[in-house]
Amino acid sequence: MKLERMLVSLSLVAFMLYSVAFSQQEKSSLSLIPVPVRVALTSDTFKLAEDFTIAVTGKSYSRMYRGATRALRRLSERTGLFFPQDFITVESPGNTDTADFVITVERPGNVKLNEDESYRLDIREAKISLAAETDIGALRGLETLLQLLKADENGYYFPGVEINDTPRFPWRGLLMDVSRHYMPLEVIKRNLDGMAAVKLNVFHWHLTDDQGFRVECKTFPKLHELGSDGSYYTHEQIREIISYADNLGIRVVPEFDVPSHTTSWFVGYPELASAPGPYAIERYWGIKDPTMDPTKKNTYKFLEKFFKEMARLFPDEYMHIGGDENNGKQWNANEDIQKYMRKHNIPDNHALQSHFNLRISKILTKQGKKMVGWDEILQPDLPTTIVIQSWRGIKSLMEAAKQGYQGILSNGYYIDLIQPASFHYLNDPIPKDSILTDEQKKNILGGEATSWGELVSPETVDSRIWPRTAAIAERLWSPQSIDDLEDMYDRLEFISFRLEELGLTHRRNYPMMLRRLTNDTDISALKTLVDLLEPVKIYSRHFQGVTYTSYSPLTRVVDAARPESMTARRFGKLIDSLMADPEDALQVEIADMLKGWKNNHRELQKTVGISPILKEIESLSQDLMTVSEIGLQAGKYYTSRTKPSEMWIEQSLRLLENAKKPRGQTELMIVDAVEKLVRAVAALEN
Repeated sequence: MKLERMLVSLSLVAFMLYSVAFSQQEKSSLSLIPVPVRVALTSDTFKLAEDFTIAVTGKSYSRMYRGATRALRRLSERTGLFFPQDFITVESPGNTDTADFVITVERPGNVKLNEDESYRLDIREAKISLAAETDIGALRGLETLLQLLKADENGYYFPGVEINDTPRFPWRGLLMDVSRHYMPLEVIKRNLDGMAAVKLNVFHWHLTDDQGFRVECKTFPKLHELGSDGSYYTHEQIREIISYADNLGIRVVPEFDVPSHTTSWFVGYPELASAPGPYAIERYWGIKDPTMDPTKKNTYKFLEKFFKEMARLFPDEYMHIGGDENNGKQWNANEDIQKYMRKHNIPDNHALQSHFNLRISKILTKQGKKMVGWDEILQPDLPTTIVIQSWRGIKSLMEAAKQGYQGILSNGYYIDLIQPASFHYLNDPIPKDSILTDEQKKNILGGEATSWGELVSPETVDSRIWPRTAAIAERLWSPQSIDDLEDMYDRLEFISFRLEELGLTHRRNYPMMLRRLTNDTDISALKTLVDLLEPVKIYSRHFQGVTYTSYSPLTRVVDAARPESMTARRFGKLIDSLMADPEDALQVEIADMLKGWKNNHRELQKTVGISPILKEIESLSQDLMTVSEIGLQAGKYYTSRTKPSEMWIEQSLRLLENAKKPRGQTELMIVDAVEKLVRAVAALEN
């Protein structure tokens, strides 16, 4: 018996090792984002047919039935198969004995922090099973299943797989700033769909700022009537979004920025301000002076009534008060405020804002809410129930965690800064070298991507959020060990396509914007150039000869250009491969790309002749021709191992340096790769 048990054990171990090896070898082909915690491929295949049915069992309610129906429709639309089921409901949940896909849920989930989102997905040849503690977990599993669908000459199928999955962090969010540029409901909804597809679970709704007050307030109606230019969300619309998000298992956390970023409040209620009015909606960007007066009793009476109304409107237990970027100028200039500070031994503006934050915290606590704010709100007197959202960085977040405060990271996830997905992906809320104790690490709740609204419109906002936010979503869900950049980029391209399927416009609006730029003529030459351009990074777009306001056009080349050029990235990888091993196929591929770019300028000039808006990037097109010619010559030198003259090297490097200069707030992204090749040529031995 001992020998028999030993042989059985050895067989099980061998099978497990085979499964792990097979999983490591093949899992990247699954193109899942986020990558689940545990994935084991099997040799099974489930073939999708027109008689495919779903059944829901266990304790659930409308969210699960809606989610199952939505998944069924998405499968039908993707495959063109006419499934027999119409709606899956509590009255018609499907037959668990005969259904091809059975979803088992233990209980309805609560859309709140720390709810169970785990699930188990098992795909066999004859049946698919999805089990979860909550229907929210089951929704996450449905998104994984939808990403697994494949096709071949025999039809559509799901690969055999066993998945056990649970998120690494409970707070995985996306901030959308609708105050600086208003976003219609359909924009919000399609981005909620995108969030659900990559398992984000917090929609941070930045509703007020200097440039707009976007929420109806029945207690103080002049807030939205005078502070919004007529573009705001009614209570009914807000409830519609909250309900829509709830069905996706997504929390809605509103932000009402106080005491600064409040110009729009003062248009209707100037008595709240620290300096006399009148005030007008701010049209320019940046940190502004208007700030609430924290020394007046009426300020707190007003805010108590305001937050009481908002607390009833927004069900989430957390409410964001902003609290950032108060420059203190109005406080310094107000003698009454200065007298108040002296009388109450308040040494500086930071202490005065701490005094204000403590009062707001008590108001929110009275309404059953927990306060969230940016780094600036942190002070020892505030209860540790508050959440710090860190724009300053990991160090600030860690300090808060050491003091017992919960926090979420946004530094490194500012997607409006136009940084590559790789930058965001390797930015971890808890770095591997973190010195926090295990107990302190529990205070790091997760993170949020932030889509600030200065330079986005309903037409362009999706392209600034997606697909890079999917990489952030993986960092917040998947194990920390999942960090292969090349694998991530491969999967990101696939998930970008799936996000478009949901209605997101980050891909489809691109050719439309190019057609507008060319007066509806042939866009091929312009696309060839813009495929290699990226908008300038960080906030440098504001300092390159153009002053942007809330009514400036966002329809130029810089707005059409994607935040990350996949064409330029691929070219850079080809150059790296060539330098590692200059095989013939690589040489031909690179040369063909460079020849095409070299010849593009002549064609684009024809378009520029009838589209004056393109003149600002005409010199970049000329530089693309020059850079491509340098690349072709450098490639020949490198593959023939022939070192060129010093004069050629110096002239080439000078031309490449000039080509790096932004034009039209965009940059040509292949220059660095060509420069790398030139420098490699310069290093050759004579």
